[in-house]
Amino acid sequence: MATTAHVFPSPAVIPLHAVIGAASGVVGGIGMGIWMSVSRPMMDTAMITMVAGLLGSTNAFAGWLIHLAIAISAGIAFGALLGQWAARMAPAALLGLAYGAVLWFIGALWIMPANMGMPVFEWNDVTSSSLGAHLVYGLLLGLAYAGIHKAMQQRGHTES
Repeated sequence: MATTAHVFPSPAVIPLHAVIGAASGVVGGIGMGIWMSVSRPMMDTAMITMVAGLLGSTNAFAGWLIHLAIAISAGIAFGALLGQWAARMAPAALLGLAYGAVLWFIGALWIMPANMGMPVFEWNDVTSSSLGAHLVYGLLLGLAYAGIHKAMQQRGHTES
């Protein structure tokens, strides 16, 4: 009796830099989310509920879900684009801060206000507080990336 082998496609390979970036994005996202949950730059409204407004909600939990999805996506992009240079703490911290500033410029000054019918590229209490939040995200993202990379390297899961 002849047997036929089933040929399954090989599993998708996710670049390690992107995986580390996703985990680092969670770390940065939690730090930034805490900032946005306590920061009330206008009308006594937490910034995290303003994020929920992207989907027409005012619910803080919805804001956290949206925010963490964005934070993880941005972390994946950080790992894929900059991970090869973020293996050590100092470069990772600097890259993270710069990345946070770029995300702030694109996201908080342009995309979010445009989607909410607000003026774009405007400096005010919300955008200044948001800059701080994005710098916290970037710093934590970079430091977490370098820390996770180092831990994985010590366990033999990464090169250099």
